[in-house]
Amino acid sequence: MTWFSSKRSSSAVITADREQVWAVLTDPDAVADMTPLVRSIEVDGDHWRWSMDEVPGLGVSIAPAFTVRMESDEPSRLSFTHDPPEGERERAGVEGVYTLTEHEQGTLLDIDLEVRVDLPLAKLAKPAVRTAMDGVLATMGRGFGRALLDRLDADQVDA
Repeated sequence: MTWFSSKRSSSAVITADREQVWAVLTDPDAVADMTPLVRSIEVDGDHWRWSMDEVPGLGVSIAPAFTVRMESDEPSRLSFTHDPPEGERERAGVEGVYTLTEHEQGTLLDIDLEVRVDLPLAKLAKPAVRTAMDGVLATMGRGFGRALLDRLDADQVDA
């Protein structure tokens, strides 16, 4: 087994106020509904357990599930850290942060995340797997962005 990872950062100004954006990003049902390939998110205190559909293009068939611990500084920062339950080994994990800043046209949303998966592939496969992961993350990000704007009845504007 080999760990593979991919990082993604994005930034956008959204024509919705920060409290509206915050409310959506802290609603696990809304996040699951907006994020492509996410089947569900179950909440247990400050832990969110994500269950995914099968992820295409990684060279193996996996439908990952992972647990993150959510920490927030309302309404400006929401971070998540891979934190599986005691004694459990998860083959996937995500860590990152949403930063929300007031902007004259609404809210500046910065997203930084890193996805890691443990796959039964040789280390030599890293370039191909990383390319596939980057493509999946880009597709998921575009879908999430469109769904977020739709849910907020907002637009994305130039900063």
